[in-house]
Amino acid sequence: MLKEKRAADIEKVLAKYPPERKRSAVMPLLYIAQEEYGYCSDEAIREVAEIIGCDPTEVKSIVGFYTMFYEQPVGKYVIDVCDDLPCALRGAGQFVTYCEKKLGIRAGQTTPDGKFTLNTVMCIAACDRAPVAQVNREYRYDLTEASFDRMLDELSRS
Repeated sequence: MLKEKRAADIEKVLAKYPPERKRSAVMPLLYIAQEEYGYCSDEAIREVAEIIGCDPTEVKSIVGFYTMFYEQPVGKYVIDVCDDLPCALRGAGQFVTYCEKKLGIRAGQTTPDGKFTLNTVMCIAACDRAPVAQVNREYRYDLTEASFDRMLDELSRS
């Protein structure tokens, strides 16, 4: 259970909020849950709701709204490529097509070995550096086919 496994982390997060505002800790607690379980399962959502004293439906609505929370199991490396209009104008669409071909999956899928999940997302606030992606929330800028290949090689070795 999350409260037992990550008690120190949870207390550290909750300490940042007054007791009457602990519901404000929902997003940092969801990150902890996702880190622990790999995604925000229904059980993880119930646990976070219990910790902050709200209905699980409220927590689930936050998970469903934000693309950085995953409702299904994902790969070890989650590659979120921005394909919003400014990035699309800088080649994001063609870049996503290349990523799909290279990984052998479509956006929204995970490689059979469980190593990579490829997603397309709306705006990650780096339009001037497109094509741009976040890999496990770490930005990768000015991507090309060659730099993507190097990145996959590097990640595959780890």
